[in-house]
Amino acid sequence: MHIEYTVAELTGIGKIDRERLTAILRNTKGTISVADAASILGVDASNAAKMLSRWNKKGWMSRIRRGLYIPVPLDSLTTDIPLEDPWLVADRLFSPCYIGGWSAAEYSDLTEQIFSTIMVMTAQKPRNRNPVIKDTVFMLRTISENAMFGLKPVWRGQVKISVSDPTRTILDILVDPGLGGGIRSVNEMLGNYLRSKSKNLDLLIQYGDRLGNGAIFKRLGFLLEKFAAQETKVIENCFLRLTAGNAKLDPTLNNTKLITKWRLWVPENWKRR
Repeated sequence: MHIEYTVAELTGIGKIDRERLTAILRNTKGTISVADAASILGVDASNAAKMLSRWNKKGWMSRIRRGLYIPVPLDSLTTDIPLEDPWLVADRLFSPCYIGGWSAAEYSDLTEQIFSTIMVMTAQKPRNRNPVIKDTVFMLRTISENAMFGLKPVWRGQVKISVSDPTRTILDILVDPGLGGGIRSVNEMLGNYLRSKSKNLDLLIQYGDRLGNGAIFKRLGFLLEKFAAQETKVIENCFLRLTAGNAKLDPTLNNTKLITKWRLWVPENWKRR
């Protein structure tokens, strides 16, 4: 669903409104809700909502969804502005959550690819899993709160955002290769991880055990044996953790060949590699 916003030209603002707006901007961190405004100004929610709506119409605020706004830079000629930091909006809208998948891989230098969509792992169960806010696309994946581990805090201005650490990032894209842009991209990220200072395969196995998804070890074992055969200890650990049933290397591909050792269906060209 693409969210449309009314474009309002910037207009003047009176002394009282300026003082109120200044107080709100001083005491908020990137996004402004009706509850924020009510608390800061000492007014009820109804009056706070009316103020924010009025400032939106005057061009000092930009509405990103009902009851939530972002400030408009003073030098902007319109309220139709892009999100300055989509991570702040993600944290506000989808918490409890963390930035994961390809977005976390970009942050941790596990890929040189540039992904315009922001990948968010959330405990919420949103109806719309691909919301578009101010022309920024978010991809939401639901995860249980018990599975929210392997995260690190990242400061964005005055706000602390949770991002998956490099090891957890690799785990997530092994659970669902789509979170990494497909298995080819996942294999590239895994290779970069193995060459990085963040490499910790013992921790990766621990994370995998904790998450309890058998497909992780099938995909990881297969990829390591094929492209990093020197990692014999981890390959053996993956083999010892194989669960019953066959998984697919990448569920979005035509997986026609079964690698019986790893109980893994792979595309024809991956078997020959």
